[in-house]
Amino acid sequence: QVQLVESGGGLVQPGGSLRLSCAASGRIVSFTTMGWYRQAPGNERELVAVITGDGTTMYGDSVKGRFTVSRDKAYKKVYLEMNDLKRKETAVYYCDAREGGTYWGQGTQVTVSS
Repeated sequence: QVQLVESGGGLVQPGGSLRLSCAASGRIVSFTTMGWYRQAPGNERELVAVITGDGTTMYGDSVKGRFTVSRDKAYKKVYLEMNDLKRKETAVYYCDAREGGTYWGQGTQVTVSS
């Protein structure tokens, strides 16, 4: 069984920064990809950023240049550095990991508000 646990969410002012973390545990040694998605109320879940085992990254168009995804060497943790956050980016942010299937964390709330 695989478990993903996110942390680092919270309340931040517009223009501020947050760093999300996701730690994986369970039977899978490493994942093909790990990354982040988000879902705002009334919206579909959307891609934020993913990183592959060889370090290749991919970002949603709206976050390019502001967000950075990274991972640890063991590829059991993935991080999301978010800068210049905007109100419309208020959402639940989910960690995603893929290896023979797709695994999701419970999500962490990010609220961008003054």
